[in-house]
Amino acid sequence: MPARRPLPLSSRAALRLAPLLLAIGLLSACGNGDTAEPPARLVLVQQPAPAAGAVQAFAGEIRARHETPLAFRVGGKVAKRLVDVGDRVVAGQPLAELDAQDLRLSRDAAQAQLTAAEADARLAAAEFERIEVMFQRQLVSRSLFDARKSALEAANSRVAQARAQLDVAGNQAAYGVLRASAAGVIAVRNIEAGQVVAPGQTAFGIAEDGEREVAIALPEADVARFKDGQDVLVELWAAPGQRVPGTIREIAPAADPQARTYATRVALALPEGIRVELGQSARVYAANAAASSLSVPLSALVQADGQAAVWVLDAEGRRVKRVPVQAGAYTETDVPVSGGLRPDDWVVISGVHLLHENDAVKPVDRENRPVRVEAADEPAVADDANAALEAGADRLDAAIAG
Repeated sequence: MPARRPLPLSSRAALRLAPLLLAIGLLSACGNGDTAEPPARLVLVQQPAPAAGAVQAFAGEIRARHETPLAFRVGGKVAKRLVDVGDRVVAGQPLAELDAQDLRLSRDAAQAQLTAAEADARLAAAEFERIEVMFQRQLVSRSLFDARKSALEAANSRVAQARAQLDVAGNQAAYGVLRASAAGVIAVRNIEAGQVVAPGQTAFGIAEDGEREVAIALPEADVARFKDGQDVLVELWAAPGQRVPGTIREIAPAADPQARTYATRVALALPEGIRVELGQSARVYAANAAASSLSVPLSALVQADGQAAVWVLDAEGRRVKRVPVQAGAYTETDVPVSGGLRPDDWVVISGVHLLHENDAVKPVDRENRPVRVEAADEPAVADDANAALEAGADRLDAAIAG
């Protein structure tokens, strides 16, 4: 049997390299596919809380938009008081009467003066007619004619004066009855039968029907933080948890000299079906413009390029994005922030140093429940402000209850 010839060196090397080449080929084939994305990271999230001091509450009282003090235009002794506090009245209704005897006597005296003045005027007119005829015949001097003419004019002036005085006396007699200027409720009573009052002394205060508002007092240390037209929330103590929108209508230009507070009126925008009564207690929640509106835990804050930021879930709640913020004064547990953060955002509060822009995440809350973010249209700035105000009011209520 002939001897087997040995394989060439190149062939033996190829055989030994075949397994290695096969492995490389398999790895290359695997590398041609897409690289697998890292699994979504589990993150703890929560929504921003209202910052301490972002919302302030003020106690107030429901008042009428128009509160009119009523007074007699003449002085005298009160003979009758016809209404009391809480009574409903209509426009023109009598409220009180003064003793009319003195007023009647004044009117009678004015009438007598008018009668006397008219008699003097008739006499002066007859005298002037005689002198005028004689003057035309040149039987009297020019000076006498002018004197009688002046006397007639003076007599007519006294008649006009007496007639005006009679009208005034008649008006004063009518002023002896105090009448309601508009329909409403008697809110104040300062007189009683038998009392002597001066002209202009307030007898009653009437709360007119129509608009209602809340009267509050702003401390002088806080008044600069609020302005006319600012939106607020009003909660009646008789209906806790039910808040209605309002607007600061006016702030007094000067402080009360005793209390050192500024009287402020808040106009109410009452929805259908909600009724308020005069004198009810209310609480007004107003945003403090000088304070940051939101706060986040210290663990949520990161530094990027020298700028404070937080990680926020995107609109679908599956990825994170970095939102720059302006940080305020740090506390033991949280920090007030302002800037691009909204009250309805979900902020990552744990493991923020491990995240990168657009990382996939699985958000859970503090109860380890999955968080689902519902996509919504971009809210208006006013909606954000209202949401922050509502959240701040809730926080204040919780603090008061606690």
